Amino acid sequence: MIKKSFIIFFVLLPLKAFSFEQNTNFTFQKFKSAQEKNKTIVVNSWYKYCGTCKAQSKIFAEAIKDFKNVEFLFYDQTKNKEIAESLNIKYWSTIVVFKGKNEIAREIGLVEKEDIYRIINKAI
Repeated sequence: MIKKSFIIFFVLLPLKAFSFEQNTNFTFQKFKSAQEKNKTIVVNSWYKYCGTCKAQSKIFAEAIKDFKNVEFLFYDQTKNKEIAESLNIKYWSTIVVFKGKNEIAREIGLVEKEDIYRIINKAI
């Protein structure tokens, strides 16, 4: 009985309930400009039905306020394959941190604020 209820719940629940608002602001122009200025750059790949991505987006909303001199660039992994290929990002919820043209850190699936802030701080 529990299994049937569980299955019915997920079949009837619209997929929209798993989505969240996230924007793609990554452009190659922004990325290259930040590299040339030797800025700290955080790139995050996301997908609208990814729970890990949703958790990360909440932390990044705070990080944008806490790290004013960091360039945060986000993109939808499924719609922006050219970005994923150029940065060799294969999975949703990947975070790549650069200092200028140098990659400093690359992590997949981090959802703890302390862990995300730690890898950002590596490039500051």
